[in-house]
Amino acid sequence: MMASQASEILLPLSDEELIKRFQRGDEAAFTQLVRRFKDPLTNYVYRFLGEIDRANDVVQETFLRVYHYRHAYSRDAKFATWIYKVASNLTKTELRREYLLRRYMVQGISTDSEDDWQGWNVHDPDSPPDSQVDSSLKQRLVQQALMQISPAYREVVILRDIQQMSYEEITEITGLGIGTVKSRINRGRAQLQKLLRNIYQDEQELSHT
Repeated sequence: MMASQASEILLPLSDEELIKRFQRGDEAAFTQLVRRFKDPLTNYVYRFLGEIDRANDVVQETFLRVYHYRHAYSRDAKFATWIYKVASNLTKTELRREYLLRRYMVQGISTDSEDDWQGWNVHDPDSPPDSQVDSSLKQRLVQQALMQISPAYREVVILRDIQQMSYEEITEITGLGIGTVKSRINRGRAQLQKLLRNIYQDEQELSHT
């Protein structure tokens, strides 16, 4: 069977059916899962880390983990939440590594240092040029604001408002209680609204100077 024919056969299958087929040795099913999740996972991790190269590395590692540990997937779970949990854990590890590296570099420089709303998606490439410019500006402002709130708030806001996940799915990915998830989302949104107002005002002032 040709690859294109295999792809057409697998296309209507659910994520859970694909991972089951992959667990039985169907490599084409894994390829289909990569096609489905590569872009949304990259968007999620990029929003979290703020750097596309690092996001690509994390997503690549995520798929490697899925490939090698495919039998760890429980058939009772939703595949999307499982793969997002893998990506979330790898992203948090990358954040901790970055934090430790920066702390080490700061301490190496000075020994006197003290311890001192919905649907923000990537723009449509087929949209009119003016619309793309406006969308690009909005994306940049949103990302700038996201990087200024704590990772704990950033993660749940991205999952809810950018990835459009339910509260239940977010609890499965993060391991947090639903009350904590809702609280962090509300606090994260409030911080973002304040930051976006300030950032937008700064942009307006710069454009008139």
